[in-house]
Amino acid sequence: MAGMSEIAYFKTETSDRLFADRLDTTSDERLALVLSKVAEHLHAIVRETRPSLNDWRAAIEFLTEVGHLCDDRRQEWVLVSDLLGMSTLVDALNSDRPGKATPNTMRGPFYRPDVPLMRHGANISLDGAGTPVDVTLHLKDLDDRPVAGAHVETWQANAQGYYENQQPDLQPEHNLRGHFVSDDHGRVSYRSIRPSGYEVPKDGPLGDLLAKLGAPLCRPAHVYFQVIADGFETLTTQIFDGEDPNLGKDPLFSVKPGLVGCFREARPGTDAALELEIDFHLNPARQELDA
Repeated sequence: MAGMSEIAYFKTETSDRLFADRLDTTSDERLALVLSKVAEHLHAIVRETRPSLNDWRAAIEFLTEVGHLCDDRRQEWVLVSDLLGMSTLVDALNSDRPGKATPNTMRGPFYRPDVPLMRHGANISLDGAGTPVDVTLHLKDLDDRPVAGAHVETWQANAQGYYENQQPDLQPEHNLRGHFVSDDHGRVSYRSIRPSGYEVPKDGPLGDLLAKLGAPLCRPAHVYFQVIADGFETLTTQIFDGEDPNLGKDPLFSVKPGLVGCFREARPGTDAALELEIDFHLNPARQELDA
């Protein structure tokens, strides 16, 4: 029985430490730290909530169902990350910017990198379905100087809440997508339509779970933008319709101060019904800040 006193026995109050102590931190210290923290919090949740064996089996079945919905066409784990607020949290921790800089958001699943360059004033609504909107962007640095030569990509849902690549047989190729370069005044202008909000997928295990708990699943109407300019951090963001009733309940937690836009009645001299004017303040690239 020699050495029995050296055995670290399993105890509910120290179960996470027992696991962590068995990890070899010399092979990958960062991975060992993260995994031990995951175990620490999971064990704490179990100790606090004291699930029954049936509860735990149900949790395992839920995770299994999520895995079954992951393939080349759908990634249910990404949806889990999004709807639990984790995707936005990770993005926020990795894109901390000064208060004046336009905040970043996640790019989402509907982005396409192959939209051709367009002239200023182009109409990105290729099927003309929806309320016409004249959109004007003003790209500036943190001192309000114009940023010329920036590549601006935009994409949005249609008036029924569907992106073009969700309906390849119903919408024209590249419908409601644009790619522009800002002029010498840091300006981009184009014609579009007022988008609609939409429900996130709710036909999977997470959607079913959140619906049972009354969690909101409708995204407020928004327009996506990605701005790439020399000397500045890439900005990926969204502008939300300030009149959307779901503005305060975005299931992806992307609505932030400075990202709420106003669709105003268009000024005389245009056949558009509405106009949307947006200022984007770009943050200098990190190497410039560190220099």
